[in-house]
Amino acid sequence: MPPLIDFSAKSSSNKEIDLVQMLGGEQQATQLQVVKALYTKVNSTNQAAFRKLKSRVQKKLLNHLYFLDHTDPRHLISRRYELQCLELFHQANILFRESEFELAERLARKCLRLALDGEFTQYTVMSLGFLRDLYAQLRRPTQYRTISAQLVHYQNVAVVEEQAKNVYLGVRMEQAQTVRSRRVLLNELSEHITKMEALHRKINTYNTFEYVYRLQLMREELSGNFEEIIKITGTTEALFEEGKVNKKRFDTRFNKFISVWAHLRGRQVEHGLRLAEEYIKDFHPSSANWFYFLEHYMLLALHAKEYSKAYEILRLARKNPYYGKQRAAAIQRWDLFEVYLHFIQPEGTALRLQFSQFIQTVPDYSRDKQGYNVAILVLQFLYYLRQRNLDALLTRLEGLRKYEQNHLRDPATLRSQLFFRLLLLTVREDFAPQACEKKGQSLLNRLREAPQPGDAYAESEIIPYEDLWALTLNILRVNAEAQAAEEAEHER
Repeated sequence: MPPLIDFSAKSSSNKEIDLVQMLGGEQQATQLQVVKALYTKVNSTNQAAFRKLKSRVQKKLLNHLYFLDHTDPRHLISRRYELQCLELFHQANILFRESEFELAERLARKCLRLALDGEFTQYTVMSLGFLRDLYAQLRRPTQYRTISAQLVHYQNVAVVEEQAKNVYLGVRMEQAQTVRSRRVLLNELSEHITKMEALHRKINTYNTFEYVYRLQLMREELSGNFEEIIKITGTTEALFEEGKVNKKRFDTRFNKFISVWAHLRGRQVEHGLRLAEEYIKDFHPSSANWFYFLEHYMLLALHAKEYSKAYEILRLARKNPYYGKQRAAAIQRWDLFEVYLHFIQPEGTALRLQFSQFIQTVPDYSRDKQGYNVAILVLQFLYYLRQRNLDALLTRLEGLRKYEQNHLRDPATLRSQLFFRLLLLTVREDFAPQACEKKGQSLLNRLREAPQPGDAYAESEIIPYEDLWALTLNILRVNAEAQAAEEAEHER
């Protein structure tokens, strides 16, 4: 029986093929449903047969990992070179055990050259250790001493890199925690960066360079210094083009994504939109990175008021065959983008979702109180305002008040605080458009001057608050005109 699966097979006579096709389908099925589909009935014999079938299919699918194509430049560039090192080391190791010492040495030397060229310290140490053992076995003292000296050097390098890695991963773990822990981390990051820079000066390897680069970006992200992020990404891209950053290791896609993200958060949306249009080709459509990049492309279009472009991006995401493979939270974000876009420009296209149902069922809050909570609350408020549903509107108003009291007390959330106050003003002024516009002007001016919060403060604006306030005033005017028309009709 061949150790691989023929994915091109069309026949349904092979249960392995049937199982693979079922797994690749969009419909999610339970194990019992799969057993019934494969064997027509569910019993202990068929369930035992299914367990054996599943084991065989899993082993064959794992064998396909050896034949994946990693040469596509839209994937992580370092992966192909790292896997080449791993493959060569594996082959050399087998040949050594088969006493094919000459060929084993040749492959190990090639692995070492690739590892040194790509600054893969782990594989450098592995290759040198292998060659040391080989020369000891073959009793070649000169080569043994030379390789041993190199091995000691790179083992020391590996120790420093491990120290740097521990610092970096510790910071990453803190970043992944709650909003409050991110704020604490922000105060400690400069100290971590200083320590990392000292380690980098000590050994000057690609790994320590990347840790410094990532921590610098993290600090500016958390503090909201988006202009500095644009400078860092631009400088690093220039170093890469000049060959001063290892081209077999540096992930230019990440650098481009961060640049686009910083343009979005730094309100340089027109330039960011142009960059996103240029950079999207560098991401493979099958990857989660493609969808995440597209989210920011979408937000740039929304912030630039390029709503037709936003609809194009939305359709592009929906058409991708991997759309349904995203995490549930990512799909919910796309749903929220679509509803916002439809609310802003309902004539753009038919809404795939049931708008009113989405508004009523979307969760008000996430557990960690970050992300798009404010966007959801605002959308609910504006929806009921447009519907002139006073009871539901007042319920949302209470939700706004509670959320502000519990989660928007930090000075860095000033933009959300100010916009909430503008929405509260509409109720206080009995939805009179002229009064709201006049009395809200000072709040609007403060909103325009308020800096964007850093990533430590987590909330995102799908539509800029300034644009949402203009939309709110327009809704109030339309409502006032409708009410005046109704009153005139009633008087007749």
